[in-house]
Amino acid sequence: MILQNFAVRLLISLAIGLGSWGTVSAYHSYVLTVQDLNGGLQKAPSLPQKGFTLIDVRTPEEHTSGFIPGTDFNIDFREIGARHKELGVGPDSHIVVYCQSGQRSNVAAETLADLGYQHVYNVAGSMNEWTAAGYPIEFPRR
Repeated sequence: MILQNFAVRLLISLAIGLGSWGTVSAYHSYVLTVQDLNGGLQKAPSLPQKGFTLIDVRTPEEHTSGFIPGTDFNIDFREIGARHKELGVGPDSHIVVYCQSGQRSNVAAETLADLGYQHVYNVAGSMNEWTAAGYPIEFPRR
């Protein structure tokens, strides 16, 4: 129920472009702040049950330097168009992408939106803002 409420609030906020969940970007993906993302992660019953797919679109080398807890995939933004089916999600699923600063993830978000995914969110400031806000990071298991 908590997860459904989160998804409904997120969708409604984004659809009307108001609220603390972010705003519509200039093209056809959406923008979330790191506070929005952290709030969504904190409200989830567990990270695997968060209700959205979280993708780090930095290089594999950057990913090993630390990533946002709950990250489901690491797919370089240059490969997202060719590898999007690996996500195993439908066009109405919620997908959140981040990189180091938000620029590459914006490209990835727009690529996914161009492919027909309807609810794609770019994290503004991405890892730079996440770490500046003092949120935790994880490292790959060896």
